[in-house]
Amino acid sequence: MKALRHKILWMVVILTTINLNSQGQANTNERALWFTDARFGMFIHWGVYSGAEGIWKGEKLRNDNDYAEWIYYRNRIAREEYTTLLDRFDWEHIDPEQWVLLAKKAGMKYVTITAKHHDGFALWDSQVSDYDVAEFTNPKRDIIKELSEACAKHGLKLGLYYSHWVDWEHPDGWDHSKEIYGITAEDYDRYWQGKVIPQMRELLTNYGEIGIMWFDMWIHHSRTCVTKEQLLQLKGVIRELQPNCLVNSRLGLSIEEDSDIDFKTLGDNQLGSKKEEFPWQSPATVAHSWGFHALEKQWKSSTTLLQSLIGNVSLNGNMMLNIGPRANGDVPYEIEQRLLAMGNWLSVNGESIYGSQAFDLVKDQHDWGKITCKQNADGTTRLYLHVYNWPLSHKLPVTGIREKLVKAYLLASPETTLSFSGKGVVTELDLPAEAPDPLVSVVVLEYASYPTIEDGLVAQSVYGGFSFTPKNALKSEGNMQIQAPGRRGTVPAHIRVTEKSSYQWRIYMNKAMTVYCDVSYAFEGKEDSGKITAKSESAKLSDTFQNTGRFVGEPNSNWQIESFNAHRLGQLEFSEPGYYDITLEFKPEKDEELSFQWLWLETK
Repeated sequence: MKALRHKILWMVVILTTINLNSQGQANTNERALWFTDARFGMFIHWGVYSGAEGIWKGEKLRNDNDYAEWIYYRNRIAREEYTTLLDRFDWEHIDPEQWVLLAKKAGMKYVTITAKHHDGFALWDSQVSDYDVAEFTNPKRDIIKELSEACAKHGLKLGLYYSHWVDWEHPDGWDHSKEIYGITAEDYDRYWQGKVIPQMRELLTNYGEIGIMWFDMWIHHSRTCVTKEQLLQLKGVIRELQPNCLVNSRLGLSIEEDSDIDFKTLGDNQLGSKKEEFPWQSPATVAHSWGFHALEKQWKSSTTLLQSLIGNVSLNGNMMLNIGPRANGDVPYEIEQRLLAMGNWLSVNGESIYGSQAFDLVKDQHDWGKITCKQNADGTTRLYLHVYNWPLSHKLPVTGIREKLVKAYLLASPETTLSFSGKGVVTELDLPAEAPDPLVSVVVLEYASYPTIEDGLVAQSVYGGFSFTPKNALKSEGNMQIQAPGRRGTVPAHIRVTEKSSYQWRIYMNKAMTVYCDVSYAFEGKEDSGKITAKSESAKLSDTFQNTGRFVGEPNSNWQIESFNAHRLGQLEFSEPGYYDITLEFKPEKDEELSFQWLWLETK
C-alpha cells in the first residue's frame, strides 16, 4: 500500500509538471517550477560600497558606467581605508525586514542579496574570513541571518549572490589587475579551496532554505582563471547541501553545456528578445547603478519597468529588479515609489504575470502590446492582452488565432465584458472609452481549449493598416541583410537593393476593402529608372524609382543624409475576406542602389 501511494504521488507530480509546461517552458526541471511561477523578484546590492555612495574623497567613481559597487577597485582604495566606510552606517536603523516588506508590497516573490560582492566582504558572520560584517559591528550583526528570518516570516524565497570568480580582497582571488601581473593555477585554487568552498558551505548550512545561489561570472569559464572542475565542485556542494537550490548560468557553465544549470541569466539590464523553452531571468535596475549612487540621474519610469517585466514574461522570462539601499538601510525614494506602483498594478493584474507563460504568436506581432498565457487543468485557456497605449479608436485587433473566442473582459473589472466580432483569424474587440489602468491595461480572452494559431501573418495595426518590413517578411529573394539605424537614428533600418529582389508577406483580410499602398525608400539615382511593383492575388501596382535626394539630418551640423520618402503606388482591391500574399519587387538598373524601408497598406 505504501508503495502504491508513493507511485500515485509521483504520478500527480508528473501530471502537474506536464500541465504547467505543456504549452510553455518545456525544459524546466522540478526545482525551477516555483521560479517560473514567481516571475518577479528583488535584487539587493548593499555592502561596504554603500557608504561611499559613488564618491571617494570628493572624486566620483572612475568609470562612466557609474556602477557604485565597483568603487573599491576603480578608485584604487586601500583595504584598510575601504572598511572605514562602515563608520558611516547607521546600524541601529538598518532593518533587513523592511526590504522584505517592500518586496512583498511590490508583488515580488523572492529576494536575492549580495552576500559577498566582488570586494570580498561577507554580510554574514563567517568563520572562514574575518573580512565580514560581524567583525566590524558591535554588537555583531549577521545581515544574511536577519534577511533569511524575514523572508521565512513573510513567505518569500531567499536568494544569495556570491562573487566566486572575482575577489578584490583575497591575495589569491581574481581581480583584473592580474591580467597584467598574472596568477598561477595553484594560487587561485588556494583562494578557491580556502574561501569559496568553505564559505559556500556556511551559507548553505546555517541560513535555512536557500532558493537561489546567484553567481556573477559574466563570461564563459574558458575565458577565465576558473576551471570547469572547480565550477563542478562548487555546484556539487550546492547539490549536496541543498538539492532544491537553483543555480544560474553565471556560475560560468551555460545551460547548453550543463543541463543541470537551472536558469539562464541575461546580461545586466538585458531584456528578452525571443521566446525560450527554458527558465531565464533579466537582472535589472530602476536607474543605472546597482549600489546606491548619490549622483544617479538615469531613472526609469514605473511604466517602463512594468513593460520590461511584461515583455519578459511574454517570452517565458523572469525579472529581478534591484534596489540599492543607503548606508542607513533606507531605499531611495525613487526606487520605493516605482516598486509600490508596480505592486499596486500586480495586486489587480498579477494573474497575467504569476504562473503565466509565453503564447505562440511571434514577439512583435501586434503593435498595441504583449500577450501572456495561462492554461488551466481542464484545458480552458486565458490570453492576457497587455495594452500599452489605449487605442483612440476604442478598437483592438487581434490577429492569428484560429479558435473561437468564448469571452472577453477587463482583468481590472471582470464584470465588464467586452463585445467582439470575429472573422477567420482576426478578432476585433470593442473597448471602453477610458483605459482601466494608467500604466498598462489588461484585456482577458477566454477560450475553451488552447488556441492554435496561423503563423507567419502580419497583424493589422491598431492605427488602421498593415506594416510590412524586411524583418517580418515571410519570403525573400535577394539581399536580406538589414542595415541597422545610423546617425543617431536619423537613418532608419533598411535594406540595400542592388539587384532584382522581392519580399513577400501574408495577411488576413477580415472583410472586403480597398486599401492605399505606400512604399518608403531612399534613392539617389537617375529619375524614373528602375521599377517597383506591389501586388496581391487580385491586383498589381507599378512605378519607376523616384529620386528622393538628401536632407539635413541635424541642423547646423553638416549632417547630410539620404532621404527616405513615402511614395503612393495606388490602390489594391480585396473583394472578399481571406488570406492574401503581398509581394513587393524591385528591379534596379545596372550599378544603381535603392534603400528599402517599409511597405504600408492603409485600411482607412
